[in-house]
Amino acid sequence: MSDARAQILLASPEATCALARSLASCLCPGDTLLLSGGVGAGKTHFARCLIQSLLLSPEDVPSPTYTLVQTYQGQSGEIWHADLYRLGDAMDLVELGLTDAFTDAICLIEWPDRLGDLTPPDALLLDFDTVPRPGAEDHRLLRIMWQGDRWGQRLKGVLNE
Repeated sequence: MSDARAQILLASPEATCALARSLASCLCPGDTLLLSGGVGAGKTHFARCLIQSLLLSPEDVPSPTYTLVQTYQGQSGEIWHADLYRLGDAMDLVELGLTDAFTDAICLIEWPDRLGDLTPPDALLLDFDTVPRPGAEDHRLLRIMWQGDRWGQRLKGVLNE
């Protein structure tokens, strides 16, 4: 199994949304995206754009910071959006059904470090970072990492756009 990575500079919130929509087009149930980065790095904006592009009908996509998990009906099945920032114990995720959703739904997980041993080994990690440069307040650096062959072929069109 090989490790792979890519890096993309996102110059605006619109560029972040465009990448999210492009990535959404190659997702299917059983895919998990781990969205990491500091507060304000763009995780929720990315998740919101991706989810809205997969919905059967338009709806508001709030941050699940206080509910921990929001679910949506997408075109190819359920979408789970979790924000684990306030999670007390990773085992609570089993009770919520999130570990089952890893096999049956498209899952977007913010603050994935809280998953611990429950982290799906074939998840796609997206690490968002702000660009500390004058005039680059809206810029984000996105590092994408994965293991194995599952993501490489699927990401070719997304990373080459």
